[in-house]
Amino acid sequence: MPLIRFLVIWGLAFFYCVTTSLAQGLMIRNFNVKDGLANATVYAAVQDKDGFIWFATPTGVSKFDGKRFRNYSKKDGLTDNDVIKLAADSKGRVWFFTLNGKLSFYDKSIIHSEENDSSLLFNNRSHYMQYAFEGAGGIIWFLNTNNRIVQYNGKKTTYDKLGASDADLFFLMRNENLFRPLQSSFHLESLHDPSNPDQKIYPVPTTSLQDPEFLNRIRSHAIVILKNSLYSYSSKDAISFFNGDEWGIHDDINHICLDNDNLWIGTQRALYFLKGYFKGQRKVTRLLDNHYITSLLKDRDGNIWITTFGDGVYHIPYKNFYFSYLDNTNGLYSHSIFSISKDKKNDVLLIGQNAGILNTLDGNNKIRQFTIDTTSGRNSLLSILPRGTDNALIGTDNGLFNFNTLTYKWAPLKAIKMLKDVDVAPNGKIRVAAKNQVIALDDYTIGDLDMLVTSIACINDSAYYVGTNNGLYFCVDNQKRLIPAGADTLRKLSIKDLKWIDGSLWIGTSDKGIYVMEGDKVIKHLSTAQGLSSDICQQLYYDGVGRLYVATNHGVSVIDVKNKAITRNITSNDGLMSDDIRGVYADDDTLYIATSNGLCYFNADHIPVDTVPPVIYLNNIRYGDSTFLALNNFTHLYKRKASFEAEFGTIVFDLPDLVEYQYNFSGDTTSGWVTTMSNIIPFPDLQPGNYKLMVRARKYKSTWSQTLNLDVSILPRWYQQWWSRGILLLAGLLLVLVVLRYIVRRIKQAEKRKTEYNRRIAELEAKALTNQMNPHFIFNSLNSVQHLILEKEEKQALNFLSDFATLMRQMLNNSRKSYISLEEEIAFLTRYLELEKIRFAHSFTYKFILEDALKDYTIYIPPMIIQPIVENAIKHGLAPKNISGYLEIRLEIVDDLLYCSVDDDGIGWDKSNSIKSSRLIKHESTALSVIKERLQIIKSFNGSVGKLEIIDKFKSGFGNKEGTLVEILIPIVKML
Repeated sequence: MPLIRFLVIWGLAFFYCVTTSLAQGLMIRNFNVKDGLANATVYAAVQDKDGFIWFATPTGVSKFDGKRFRNYSKKDGLTDNDVIKLAADSKGRVWFFTLNGKLSFYDKSIIHSEENDSSLLFNNRSHYMQYAFEGAGGIIWFLNTNNRIVQYNGKKTTYDKLGASDADLFFLMRNENLFRPLQSSFHLESLHDPSNPDQKIYPVPTTSLQDPEFLNRIRSHAIVILKNSLYSYSSKDAISFFNGDEWGIHDDINHICLDNDNLWIGTQRALYFLKGYFKGQRKVTRLLDNHYITSLLKDRDGNIWITTFGDGVYHIPYKNFYFSYLDNTNGLYSHSIFSISKDKKNDVLLIGQNAGILNTLDGNNKIRQFTIDTTSGRNSLLSILPRGTDNALIGTDNGLFNFNTLTYKWAPLKAIKMLKDVDVAPNGKIRVAAKNQVIALDDYTIGDLDMLVTSIACINDSAYYVGTNNGLYFCVDNQKRLIPAGADTLRKLSIKDLKWIDGSLWIGTSDKGIYVMEGDKVIKHLSTAQGLSSDICQQLYYDGVGRLYVATNHGVSVIDVKNKAITRNITSNDGLMSDDIRGVYADDDTLYIATSNGLCYFNADHIPVDTVPPVIYLNNIRYGDSTFLALNNFTHLYKRKASFEAEFGTIVFDLPDLVEYQYNFSGDTTSGWVTTMSNIIPFPDLQPGNYKLMVRARKYKSTWSQTLNLDVSILPRWYQQWWSRGILLLAGLLLVLVVLRYIVRRIKQAEKRKTEYNRRIAELEAKALTNQMNPHFIFNSLNSVQHLILEKEEKQALNFLSDFATLMRQMLNNSRKSYISLEEEIAFLTRYLELEKIRFAHSFTYKFILEDALKDYTIYIPPMIIQPIVENAIKHGLAPKNISGYLEIRLEIVDDLLYCSVDDDGIGWDKSNSIKSSRLIKHESTALSVIKERLQIIKSFNGSVGKLEIIDKFKSGFGNKEGTLVEILIPIVKML
C-alpha cells in the first residue's frame, strides 16, 4: 500500500464569514514519488473508461488503481517523457499531449504512436496539441498551438477537413452539439469571438445560482476560465457564474471542478473549497496553502484528486465530506481528546483534553479554551457529566470541578488524587472512583482498598456498583463497604467501565469484552467472536434511546440494548481520525467521537458505505522466466519446474489494502473458493492440461465482484504423450538388450584382439628393429670412418661417429614408442640424411616440404615407417646414378591422415630391381611388407586406413622423368 500522509487541513473564513468561525476539517491523502508516482510535478489527471486514474508528469505518465502506480515513459512507447496534458475518449483510449507535438494514446495495454501505428504519422510542424474534442463516430479533433485543427479518424491523422474558414477553438466550442470537449474547462484571454458577433457576454449571473436550469446549463456547456472568473459558454451567450475577487481569490484560476453543489478552485497559491456554492452558501475554505494547483478531477466515486507542481497528488476520499474533524490544526488545544459531552440547552459542546484544558464549541462554531486543572503532572480531563441546569461536572486526574455552560465560569469542588471515574445518582449525589478508594461526595469515603478502583455506576440514590482490577463489587450507603457481586466469572475480571441501563448492568472489561448482568446472573457476553471491535473496552456511553456505544482501541461498537446485539462497528476505515477511541457522545442525529487524534462528528445514520463491488482486472501472467500480456486465454508449451503466476488488480481508491480476493482453479464454483489478501495467485510446476481460473474481489463492506475468468492451456511435449511414452519404454528396453549384447561381444572381441595385437606387435617391433637400418649402412658407415682415419681426417671421422651414435640412440628410443611426434620424425630423418650425404660424398641433395596446416596441430605417427622408404630411395635410386641426385619428402594432411611422398630422380624402380642382387631384393621386400603389415594392424584397432604405393615415374606418365615416387598414408593422432 502506498505510504499515505494524512493531513488535517482547516480553512480560513473570508468576506461574509465570521473571522472566528470554524471551517470543516478535511482529511487529505498525499501520493508522491516514494509511493510510486513518476514525478512530484503533475500537470494533469484524467480517469479512463475502465476507472484508472492517469497522471501526466515531466518524466512520463502514471496509471493508478488506488494501490499501485504503473509508470510509462519513452521506453514503453511514449513519443516524449514530458507529458503536459491528458484526454480520455469514449472508446477507452487515453491521449497523451507532449511538447514535441507527436500524437500517442494508450489502448488495450499498448501505447500507440507513429512508431507502431501508421495512422498517427503526422507532420506537426513543431506545434503541440492544447485541447481535444470527440465527434461523431469516435473521430477525435485536436487544436494545436498554431490554432489549427487536427483530425484523427482511426485510419490517419490530417489537418482539419471541416471546410470552415473560421475553424478554431471558438468554432469547436460553438458547435458543441457536434464536438464534445474532452476537458472540463478552457483558458481564454478574451471571450470575443469575431465569427459570432451576436453572442452576448454577461459579466454577472443573469439568474440565481440556485436556479436548476442555470445549474444544468453550467454542467452541460463549456466552462471558460478568464483570469479569476468563470463563464458558462454557449454560441448564444457567455454568462459569468463566479468572480474570484468577490470571494477573496485574486490569483488567476488554473483549474476548476464541479462537485455536486460544491465548487473547487485551484490557483498557483492554494486550493479553495466553496461548499454549497450552488445552494447559495457563502463559505470558502482555503486548503493546501502555498501549493501550486495544476488540475482538479472528480472521479466516478466522488473522490477529489488535486495535482500540484512539485508536491505530488492529493486525494480527498468522497466519504470524508460526510465527516467533520477538529484537532489542534483548527481550533483545539491538542489532538488528543479524553472526554466529551454537551449541554443541549445552551448548545455548548465540551471537549476535555490534557494539560487541564477544556474546549467549548458553541452553536456558532466558536471555540474557547479554559484551563480547569492547573496542577502539574497528569491533569487530563477524564470525565464530563451534566449536572442540573447550565452546569457540567468535570473530573480530572486531580479533582472535581463545576463548569457553568451559561456563564463559562468554573469552580473547584474537591481535590482528589488519581481520580478514575465519576457518576451522579438520580438525586444529584456524586460518587467518585479514585485509585484505591470510593468517595461519596460530602458523605463518606471507603479507602485503603487493596485493589485499584476503576469505575462506578449508580443504581439509585443509595446503591451503586464499583468496578476494580479485581472484579465487580456492590455497595449501599448505609453499609459503607464493598461486597463482591455477580457470578464467579466476574470475580477476577479487570473492569474498565460500568453502565446501569434499565435494570441491567453493562460491564466493559480490559480484555474480555462486554458482560451484561441482571441480578447476580450474567445473561450475555459480547466479544470479538460476536463482532465487537475489540475486547479492550475503554468507555461505555448510553444515548438514552436504546443504543450503547463501546469505545475500544479498535473503533466504536454500537449495541442494541434491547436485543443485546452488536448492530455495527465504526472505525478509521469508515472515516474516523483514529481507532483509539476515548469517548462518545450522541446528540440527536449527530455522533461525536473523541479519539487520540482529534474529534470526529457526523450524522450517525448517514455514514457512507460503498457497497459497489470493485472492478477487477488481469495485470499480467508469468510462466517460468517470461511475462505475458494480460489476455483472458493463455496457451503455452509445458516447461519443466516452471511456476505459473496470475497477477490481478482492482481499481479501489478507498482502503485498497482491505481488498480480498477469491479464486477457484477448477472452474467449478461448488468445489469452493480460496480466499487471500494477495493479488498474485501462484501455481508451481503446473502440469499439462486445460484449466479455468476464476477470480473475484471485494472491497471494504462491498459484495463480491463479477468473476473474471482465465482459460489456461498447458500443452504437453511430445514425450509426455501416452503413445510416445509407450514407444520410448519399448525402445528403451530393446536398446538396453542390444547394448548389453553389443558390450558383451565387444568385450570378448577386444580380449581376443588384444592378445593377438600384443603378439603381432612384439613380432613386428622385432622385425622393425631388424629392418630399420640396412646392415650395409652400418658396415659402410664404419668403412667411411676407417677411410677418414687413414686419410688423416680424424676430426671429420670423430664428428661422423658422434652423429652416427646419436642417430643410433634416437632410433632405439623411437622403437620403444607406439607414436612419436612429427617433429621428432623429421629431426630423425634429417640426421639420417646428413650422414647418408657424407657417406655418399654429397652425391645428392634433399628437401622437406610441409603443408602450412601442419603447424596448427601436434601430429603423432607410428615410428620407423618413413625411414625405410627414404633408405630405399637413396641406396637403390640415387646411389647407382653417375651424377648428383635430388630427394624430396612432402608431408600434408589428407582426411585426418598424414600423406607422405618420397620422390627421387634416381634410376627408377624397375631398373633398380633388374640390377639388384637376390639378397637385396629379399631385404627390400621384407622392409616394405613390414610397413604394410603395420598399417593393416593399426587399421584393425582404430579404423584408420593406411596406404603404401610405389610409382616408377618413367613408366607412369611423368614424361621423360626418371626416378621413383613412393606415396604413403599414415594414421595419425592430432592434437591442438
